[in-house]
Amino acid sequence: MDGLKIVTIGGGSSYTPELIEGFIKRYDELPVKELWLVDVPEGNEKLKNVGALAKRMVEKAGVPIDIKLSLDRREALPGADFVTTQIRVGQLGARAKDETIPLKYGVIGQETNGPGGLFKGLRTIPVILDICRDIETLCPDAWLINFSNPAGMVTEAVLRYSNISKTIGLCNVPIGMRMGISEMLGVDVERVHIDFAGLNHMVYGLNVYLDGKNITDDVLNKLVSGEGMTMKNIVNLGWEKDFIKALGALPCPYHRYYYQTSKMLEEEQKDYAEKGSRAEVVQQLENELFELYKNTELSEKPKQLEERGGAYYSDAACSLINSIYNDKQDIQPVNTRNNGAIASIPAESAVEVNCVITKDGPRPIAVGDLPVAVRGLVQQIKSFERVSAEAAVMGDYHKALLAMVINPLVPSDSIAKDLLDEMLEAHRYYLPRFNENVVS
Repeated sequence: MDGLKIVTIGGGSSYTPELIEGFIKRYDELPVKELWLVDVPEGNEKLKNVGALAKRMVEKAGVPIDIKLSLDRREALPGADFVTTQIRVGQLGARAKDETIPLKYGVIGQETNGPGGLFKGLRTIPVILDICRDIETLCPDAWLINFSNPAGMVTEAVLRYSNISKTIGLCNVPIGMRMGISEMLGVDVERVHIDFAGLNHMVYGLNVYLDGKNITDDVLNKLVSGEGMTMKNIVNLGWEKDFIKALGALPCPYHRYYYQTSKMLEEEQKDYAEKGSRAEVVQQLENELFELYKNTELSEKPKQLEERGGAYYSDAACSLINSIYNDKQDIQPVNTRNNGAIASIPAESAVEVNCVITKDGPRPIAVGDLPVAVRGLVQQIKSFERVSAEAAVMGDYHKALLAMVINPLVPSDSIAKDLLDEMLEAHRYYLPRFNENVVS
């Protein structure tokens, strides 16, 4: 091969400099010849600023990656080897509605969990499936690497409602957990291995190893002694000691929404009163980042990018692409078709699990059944994801209502219907399939 062609849809994202950095540092073994950054017309200004920074980064590194910008993905896709998607339908304004409307009903408002996760999926899945149809036509042999949230629900939809089999969903949560454990232990991250299994933003560390020795109990003890892990966008409430001992597995930061719902709701309401929604906080961070990106003297990823909640997404994508291209057969946690890896989840469904990454894609590592302590919650969220994906594809009001009721963060069916109706109306512009079904 003369080199790889990679197309990034959502190329005007603030995360893109991390993607560029990842390709630059791997260039010797991952020869990217063309990198197309694609966005929608509304994102043209951001695309131009990010694209200019990307070109400066490549020039400084002295690597022959040709950066191309486009507002037309059909122009960019022909001949692509890999397509990455990092889109936010409705941008941060839609996220703010996902976060604030549920709070009026005394419900968690979070962009990938509960009602917010449902509506992010309803907006995102039809667009991703449109992209899939273009891939099927223009670059049918390409790998689709998606890290648009909700990544698990999107992967579920692609597996069920498109003809693309070469698709992988990616999340930074397992990476953050592994890095958090290494910092907790004061060791190099390469010495830490975690057996991950579950769903996107619902993944558990079943076992934790240091240099091959199982240290799960030691890690759980440290977790309840105040050395907790969290993310930039999730408040660290700590964990109740006896609960973690009973659980017997390492929870991810998002599990706080399910195991500490009332406390997390209280924190959200307080934060909203004091600082506004997380979307507003992120908007300020975005504004600051894009001002930095405009600086023609800047030719590297700025440190401030790590303040965004999705840090390490892009580096994970580069690592995954590298492992597929070079048939590394290393182990990475990704969202992929279950194929029996988790016994209590249908074989055709998407799961987040450790996989051996080969030139033919991920081979899920079987874990058998999940511990009974976590199995029920995981199955409930998988039901929510499947019904939500069907609702998104069909524009089906009743399926959307069912998904809202299934979700454990929504306390009753009466609240669910009122909440659904208000959010459907608020997001009407980005939900054309629902426009005739806002009310039953």
